[in-house]
Amino acid sequence: MSSHRLLVLGGARSGKSRYAQKRAEASAGAPVFIATADAFDDEMRARIDRHRADRDARWACVEAPVALPQAIEALSGQGKVVLVDCLTLWLSNLMLADEDVDAAGDALARAVAGFDGALILVANEVGWGIVPDNGLARRFRDEAGRINQAIAAICDEVALVAAGLTLALKRPGRPVDSHE
Repeated sequence: MSSHRLLVLGGARSGKSRYAQKRAEASAGAPVFIATADAFDDEMRARIDRHRADRDARWACVEAPVALPQAIEALSGQGKVVLVDCLTLWLSNLMLADEDVDAAGDALARAVAGFDGALILVANEVGWGIVPDNGLARRFRDEAGRINQAIAAICDEVALVAAGLTLALKRPGRPVDSHE
């Protein structure tokens, strides 16, 4: 099976999840949704319910609020199209659990790089706003940026969604300039 990795970035309510779902549904293979959200309160439960209602019966769901690299690895080579939504919530879960973010990020990068099949990852772009006023929020913003950069480098394709419109940042077979 050939591999294709797509990273979909965007802000809150940008349309990134909808775009990622449409891309997954247009792909060959049975779709699998890897959910990273934890329902800590009523508002998050309502968001999760809304996302579930958007997917039809052909979707399988795997919940991986912390063990995301392992969930990705377990689905590799199965001929399924895997949609991870989202890396930013996963990072939040890691930080709340006081996990080693660097080690987890490295494990995620290995899982994504080694994935055999179609893999779509969704992440928030959180670094475009005001500099947060506290250390934890700044660390979160910085870690999210590092994870997004690492995953974007591995992916064949990267899309940015804003106001429901999609901009291709990286396309298969087209080199991308980097400032590194």
